[in-house]
Amino acid sequence: MSIPDYQAIMLPLLRLAGDGNEHRISEAVEHLAQTFHLSADELAELLPSGKQTVSANRAHWAKTYLSQAGLLESPRRAYFRITPRGREVLKDNPSRIDVELLSKFPEFLDFKTRARVQSSEPLLTTEPPVVVRPGQLPAATPDEILRDTIKDLDRSLSSELLQRILSAPPVFFENLIVTLLLSMGYGGSREDAGRAIGKSGDGGIDGVIDQDPLGLDRVYVQAKRYQSDSPVSEPEIRAFSGSLGAAKANKGVFVTTSYFTRPAIGLMRLIWWLSAHL
Repeated sequence: MSIPDYQAIMLPLLRLAGDGNEHRISEAVEHLAQTFHLSADELAELLPSGKQTVSANRAHWAKTYLSQAGLLESPRRAYFRITPRGREVLKDNPSRIDVELLSKFPEFLDFKTRARVQSSEPLLTTEPPVVVRPGQLPAATPDEILRDTIKDLDRSLSSELLQRILSAPPVFFENLIVTLLLSMGYGGSREDAGRAIGKSGDGGIDGVIDQDPLGLDRVYVQAKRYQSDSPVSEPEIRAFSGSLGAAKANKGVFVTTSYFTRPAIGLMRLIWWLSAHL
């Protein structure tokens, strides 16, 4: 069974508090693990940040939403208990508690219009607002939605940049790669450490980066501006390796806008192994 979303957690959490006692959020996580029969691996699953488990994060969000709707209250830090309104909701014996039900309470609607959550728990201080539409209930927590949105933006930006690169002249891509490698630290801090060779290059080498001022330690660059359906194959890797050998170089970077075939990757690994052990 997968980890339930934060809305599925709301009703079991409110039922736990239904005994009228104060409960710690850590106790709630254990209770929810038993309720949903979560495995040890599921309980140990971490957020991308690596600082909190997914189950604990969703339990925190469920508790926060119930509190903002007035169904739970926090008598002291890290504890919660049910309120009279929470008891009234349990008396109605709901089959589920979710954002749609909580939206019936004005306090919750006010909470959803704020740009930030004024919470006493640091874990929840940067929650973005989530717009709730009838019939469209988010299954993810707000921070999960934010992470997914960032991923979508990254993918969109990557796609747009790739299209701009493919529509530009080849020399633009060669200069771009040399500039990128310099920004990554190749060539040290010298502005003139790298240059694109372009059509004047010998043996298919598109750029050179000098690791030292005298040019004795060089990184040779091959930049292939290919469409996504035109991969870099083994012969091109073999040709680049031959160019490095002709230049008596032991450092090369091959960059493409496409991808490498399996034989090409295998050859690169073999070349790396031989250079490291011979």
